[in-house]
Amino acid sequence: MSSHENPMRRRRVALCAVFCVLGVTAGGLAGCKQKEPTPTKPDVPPQTVSAPDAGTPGVKIVLDPTIPPDATFGQNDSTLAQLQHDFDTYSWNTFISANWPVGADGGVDPSQPPGKNGDNRTVWQGWMPATSIFLAGGAPPPAWGAPPVLPAICQGKLPVGGRFLTQVGKTPGLLNESVQPFDTGPLIDQQGNYARFEILVNQVMFNQIVTQKLYSKAGQQAFNAPANFNCGNSKTGEQGAIMVKAAWKPLEDPADAARFHSAQALVYTPASVNPKIQESCKVQLMGLVGLHIGHKTSSAAQWIWSTFEHVDNVPTQEQVKAGQLASRYNFFNPACTDCVANQTPPRPWDPNKKIVVNGKVFKSQIVRVDVRPPLMVDSARILNAEAKALLGGVNPKSVWTNYELISTQWPTNPGDCAVAELEDGSPAPQFLANSTLETYIQGKVPGVSSSCIRCHNNAAMTTAKSSDFTFLLERAQ
Repeated sequence: MSSHENPMRRRRVALCAVFCVLGVTAGGLAGCKQKEPTPTKPDVPPQTVSAPDAGTPGVKIVLDPTIPPDATFGQNDSTLAQLQHDFDTYSWNTFISANWPVGADGGVDPSQPPGKNGDNRTVWQGWMPATSIFLAGGAPPPAWGAPPVLPAICQGKLPVGGRFLTQVGKTPGLLNESVQPFDTGPLIDQQGNYARFEILVNQVMFNQIVTQKLYSKAGQQAFNAPANFNCGNSKTGEQGAIMVKAAWKPLEDPADAARFHSAQALVYTPASVNPKIQESCKVQLMGLVGLHIGHKTSSAAQWIWSTFEHVDNVPTQEQVKAGQLASRYNFFNPACTDCVANQTPPRPWDPNKKIVVNGKVFKSQIVRVDVRPPLMVDSARILNAEAKALLGGVNPKSVWTNYELISTQWPTNPGDCAVAELEDGSPAPQFLANSTLETYIQGKVPGVSSSCIRCHNNAAMTTAKSSDFTFLLERAQ
């Protein structure tokens, strides 16, 4: 780590130590070689929970097509609130850049920000999907920019610029687009349709996977070392490895597209014997409802984890209790007072069919289990308002004003980015879940509830060596 980066790391390590002594809590800085904290309000000095944007002049959300290589920090950042503000700002700047419109050649025009001319195909949608990297028999993936690799039943059906979305109920692995949220059940929208998922990687990460032949079991055995992906560096401008995980829902009514970033997609369901599922592939209009962005950077060797959702997805537990509900949600029915919240759908799960229970179509009743500390809720709220104003200034009807940052998880004690097999870095907040991507593992139970860094810290290759906070490499054949 360079001398330029050391002061920030020292401040964050000192902050971690201070919060351990204070018994920091509630999704805060658990780790630090301490027992898991009791989930209560953080017992910290008043200045630590001051306005999230205090003390960070110049760290702002901007309209820029270049994905920032790393977060930008204020000169005197020494509190959790200040650092959370800066990482959340980084998340929004990454979201804006990754969702910048692209032309037919895949290039971007700096004068055409997201939403200026209506909805748009995005930068990240041109990245390489995991389904095209880890192929049968360990075959090499196609060149960067090639169309997605499709099963025979889907050949010739992919719309121009369209997505290829899969969903499988029974596959090995954890939290990938095939089994999430199938670890505990599928996510069903209010029309009775299954949500669909995809994972993509940027060219930096793709090139490293290909060069080191990590796409196959044989390649991983020959590599015979822990994976260690490239880190973004603001000083050099070098981009690091980035992963995107997206959740989509079908838009049965085309009029709904006005509130969503949408795309035509080939929705593929592979055949299954148990349960019996027929292979299918059809074109559907899909709306984006969730987006995870993981970026490995010099300031965050355990990656920066940014999670966004559509504003209409779900209410919080507090909103349900207070009766402060909107008229409609994507995954919650405010009129159903006896529906059990966060219940997995009954089996069998066949994405080709709607689930019918007692003559009624089953619909997920999802509620956000919000365990974020107040200062992190405030940081997201303030910056969401700033981003909405900025994007709304481009176009008041922009679909991008309908997305919000839930939070950003980052390591308070990151270590050296050049070192493989790092510990979890004491993440803040301790727990973080996206209601569409970790639907049934929300909460604050250590080892069970969603924590991006701590979950991905267990990821390994097929050789059992560390895969550097990604489960993708275990897919190698």
